[in-house]
Amino acid sequence: MSPANKPNTMNGLYPHWRHRIYAILSLLFLLVIVVVLATAIGSVDIPFATTFAILLDGLPFVEVVTPTWPDALATIVLDIRLPRIILAGIVGAALAIAGATYQGLFRNPLADPYLIGVAQGAALGAVIGFLLPHGLSFASVPLLAFLGALFSTVVVYNLARVGKTLPMTTLILAGVALGALLGSLVSYLIISSGDKIHGIMFWMMGSLSLSQWAEVGVALPYVLAGTVVILLFARPLNVMQLDEEQAQQLGINVERLKIILLAAATLITAAAVSFVGIIGFVGIITPHAVRMLWGADYRFLLPLSVLTGAIFLILADLAARTVLAPVEIPIGVITALFGAPFFLYLLRRRKKAVF
Repeated sequence: MSPANKPNTMNGLYPHWRHRIYAILSLLFLLVIVVVLATAIGSVDIPFATTFAILLDGLPFVEVVTPTWPDALATIVLDIRLPRIILAGIVGAALAIAGATYQGLFRNPLADPYLIGVAQGAALGAVIGFLLPHGLSFASVPLLAFLGALFSTVVVYNLARVGKTLPMTTLILAGVALGALLGSLVSYLIISSGDKIHGIMFWMMGSLSLSQWAEVGVALPYVLAGTVVILLFARPLNVMQLDEEQAQQLGINVERLKIILLAAATLITAAAVSFVGIIGFVGIITPHAVRMLWGADYRFLLPLSVLTGAIFLILADLAARTVLAPVEIPIGVITALFGAPFFLYLLRRRKKAVF
């Protein structure tokens, strides 16, 4: 077959790639606007231009010649609101790309970062942390939640493994069974927690109220490393959408790919939930929305999910702390309240299978 007559496989599989590049650039710009907007809005409203100038002045090697704002405003922006907003973006991005990865691996549109017991393991670790003596409780909650999430994943993996293979159906069943067991332990500990039950329940519904730069510094390396690993395997994930046997015939080491992507997705999920609690829906609706709008090519789906998840959770956190101010709504309530109708709207608008 002559070159002129060869089918353009890449264009056939991945049409309109320029539109997706434009979408990535547009979402990057929108993310910057959302960060500035969320930083400006709060119990003390700060003008958008002033907030942008403070953020610009806080960048290294950038100086605003004549600052016109009081030091108190700079403290509110840089030390109180900005770390919370950055952490919300990190968590949203982590849950979104983890959800897209699980859905691609399992070839299941309902898969999310909590499918194999990550959430239940994190919840058990966090509850144990809350029940420790007061001096140890606050510092130990994120660490124990992180370790609990990783522990549950290791247990599920070893239960599901058959020889050198990892059947996806067995993995899901093992995750559901272990999740039920851990969930029952969490329920028992909550019932017997006494006056600490309020803090435990608020954590389990998700909260960014105590976010500081220290949390950002700890969570960011894990999320960044896991995200880079997942992005490097975008092409094999595309091949995995055909069939495991076909992917093997095309040169993909399927079992190795499963282990690497499961480890990376679980790592970033554990890092995210260890500080902010259980935040549902982001890992399901964000990849779905991206597929509906820009297609299922994982080379673009993954970065678009990262940006969309970050924007979505920053806006959700903004609603959580302003709608009923000074009372703060758990962010998990907001993600479910806004996420479900948005997903149903997109589903009705497209009216076709997109996975």
